[in-house]
Amino acid sequence: MEKLTAYVHQLDDLAIGLTILTAAALAGIVVKYIIFWLLHIYNRHDNPYLVRSLTENLNRPLAFFIPLLFVSISLPGLPFSEQRVEILRRITEILDIIAFAWILVKLTDVARDLVRHQYAIDKTDNIRERKLFTQLTFMKRLAVTIIIFIATALILLSFDAVRKLGTGLLTSAGVAGIVVGFAAQRSIANLLAGLQLAFTQPIRIDDVLVVEGEFGRVEEITMTYVVLRLWDNRRLILPLNYFIEKPFQNWTRTGSDILATVYLYTDYTVPVDAVRNELNRILAGTDLWDKRVSGLQVTDSKERTLELRALMSANSSGIAWDLRCLVREKLVLFIQQNYPGALPKTRSEFVGENIPAIAEVS
Repeated sequence: MEKLTAYVHQLDDLAIGLTILTAAALAGIVVKYIIFWLLHIYNRHDNPYLVRSLTENLNRPLAFFIPLLFVSISLPGLPFSEQRVEILRRITEILDIIAFAWILVKLTDVARDLVRHQYAIDKTDNIRERKLFTQLTFMKRLAVTIIIFIATALILLSFDAVRKLGTGLLTSAGVAGIVVGFAAQRSIANLLAGLQLAFTQPIRIDDVLVVEGEFGRVEEITMTYVVLRLWDNRRLILPLNYFIEKPFQNWTRTGSDILATVYLYTDYTVPVDAVRNELNRILAGTDLWDKRVSGLQVTDSKERTLELRALMSANSSGIAWDLRCLVREKLVLFIQQNYPGALPKTRSEFVGENIPAIAEVS
């Protein structure tokens, strides 16, 4: 009879404890929804970007953290044994650390949203914005890594066995540091290269680069590698150390405007002034030219051809590419239609009684 009474008493305590925990969690859920309901009403009237970003990014982590906080507060009132309460307290502490780390990670997203709202990267002259976004991207990734590392360390140190193990490892920290340093030297080098790239900025987000003979834009900069989106939508992945140790071309280092060139190879009989006037006419008739620089010069004279260089300016590398293609096509068509004799020729001399002295082969 006594065992039955004790068993029933335990069931009563369990039911009361579960009721308290459920009520605490529900209270936390209600408080969370009230807070976000008030924020939603505030957003509908004033629509501040900060509050909207907070509600969008912190909705899910706070839906987990606030009920968990109420559960933690209710633990001392549970009719359980000290051992069970201690187990529940340990579990809630671990979950609290995870939830708080989640909130901190989402706060980095809030900071990113505020910067993106303040500075628009989609305008033509966006060097300042790209510089800021490059630093922000790297610092965000670094902050998230540090938050996850500290949260993991706090969770592990909450266990006595791990804490004792850590105390023992401290005595051999020098040897362990040397071993870890050799094992992770490439990762450490990439991390230091990332810090150097973020602040010296030889490259930035959306920079136009020519690397390994490939033309592309910087799409992403992580803590270990850089992603280039090439002109045909392929992705070129390069380690951060590459941009510290090897040369590359950055077409948008100091500005997005660029000079475009087109080379033509013609016969010596080409009327240069006529081609120059045609270039000016082509540029005046297109919006791709920004009206800053234009010109055509004879830049070289080879054995069989003259080298003509057409020079023109554009607002960006993408526009410059289209402008080069347009000018090249139009100038070749102009020479074909008006001066076909000025196309490149190969001249040969034949010696014989019934053969002309000189023949031209187009």
